[in-house]
Amino acid sequence: MWRTICRRWELENEESGPLIERTGEALWRPRQYKGCRASEVKSIPQRYVFGFMGFLGVANAYIMRACLSIAIVRMVKPVVHDETLGSSESICPYQEETSHHNTTISSGDGYDWNESTQSLVLAAFYYGYIVTHIPGGLLAQRYGGKHTMGFGIFSTALFTLLTPWVASMGAVPLIVLRVLMGLGEGTTFPALSTLLSQWAPPLERAKLGSLVFAGVQIGTVLASAISGFILQYFHWPAVFYVWGGVGMVWFLLWCLLCYNDPSSHPFISEKEKEYLSKTIGATERDKDVGGTPWIAILKSPAVWSLTIAEMGHDWGLYTMVTDLPKYMNDVMHFNISQNGVLSALPYLVMWLVSILLGYMADKIQQRKIIGITNLRKILATIGAIGPAVGVILASYAGCDKTLVAVLFTIGMGFMGFCYASLRVNSLDLSPNFSGTIMAIVNGLGSISGMVAPVLLGALTPNKSLLEWRVVFWIMFGILNGTNVLFIMFGSGEVQPWNEPKEKEDTKLDEM
Repeated sequence: MWRTICRRWELENEESGPLIERTGEALWRPRQYKGCRASEVKSIPQRYVFGFMGFLGVANAYIMRACLSIAIVRMVKPVVHDETLGSSESICPYQEETSHHNTTISSGDGYDWNESTQSLVLAAFYYGYIVTHIPGGLLAQRYGGKHTMGFGIFSTALFTLLTPWVASMGAVPLIVLRVLMGLGEGTTFPALSTLLSQWAPPLERAKLGSLVFAGVQIGTVLASAISGFILQYFHWPAVFYVWGGVGMVWFLLWCLLCYNDPSSHPFISEKEKEYLSKTIGATERDKDVGGTPWIAILKSPAVWSLTIAEMGHDWGLYTMVTDLPKYMNDVMHFNISQNGVLSALPYLVMWLVSILLGYMADKIQQRKIIGITNLRKILATIGAIGPAVGVILASYAGCDKTLVAVLFTIGMGFMGFCYASLRVNSLDLSPNFSGTIMAIVNGLGSISGMVAPVLLGALTPNKSLLEWRVVFWIMFGILNGTNVLFIMFGSGEVQPWNEPKEKEDTKLDEM
């Protein structure tokens, strides 16, 4: 369906019509169809089709993991603040809501889950998520990323649809369900890295990688903004039914439109296949790439500095994805629709920044303005300092809702710089084993998602501004401290262990 608009190929004999076989070969001849000539037909580059579908897949994955963070403010009983804190700076005053009061759906009494229980529910996803990263990377490396990623998101969509039913059973069953969701979604990023190594030419790597991984921001935007409006007019289970259904639709389209590598794609043009062959080196996934060089990977300073930097980035990201809606609700007292929109704004800006920086990073590489290693480090540094400073300034803006929203938006927008640096760095280090490296990097990074919500719950028992300020100072320290290690030991060059030893020996013999 993507290959042509008006081309019809027919199996035919030059003299006497249709022919099944002639001298052992099938004959295909392009003919005119509806006024178009076959030579005039243009095809859509399949690497961009993959990039767009990968972007939607990541967006769906983040929507389904993040929508609980918005819905939980309606699922549980209202927060009761401890007014004995005394300081006027500790708790922001409530303001009367007038615009949507009559249309807001009441959540009734809600579930009686305290802050500690809510934190465990929100963190449970990552306990499963961390487990399947390395198996997912190995499966994608061996069998291809299409179905490894596809069935992972399919299972996440299924569990999302089941969430309202399971939540009615209690917090413990919901925690178990969220762990299972994490198990399914843990294959996503390792599979995507494997697919990108087959579809993204080196000088388009930042652009396509940023496009795909920018689904993180758009997923968070949609989860926050649209879920907020759904909660305003419908009961909270509608959030999970809508997004679970969207995930199922994506899975069907993914199965129809995307393939493991250019050689297995039935709609790709010969021109694009030849281009990918010249720039990437092959159009077919190498099933005989050899055993994963685990010792070399685990001894690599470049891999470990990337892993630690990613853990710091994820600490900041997961803190905001999981808990920004709670901050806006519990501390700033935005209503549910305002909460959704204002929680989404930082990620919308982050998405725009990441797309722009992906394009600019490729242009910088093409013009050889700066080396790839220094480019990755500069972008990662801006992506760490910007958000760290932004959230600290927001915490000192007190109860000024407009200023708080602006500072969060600007600060988190800088995190978009990481998507043309940290997110694509595994492809720089080893195209052959990028799935495995991403499994290590993103898997260990998910520890932040396990720890951050639980620590935040312990540090903010009264939901006060002063308590949250401590949370943001911790985020400041982690983002900047982990980035220092990336500056010291990170690299953007292909590592020596990327080529299997047998192939290196063969190349030497040929020389």
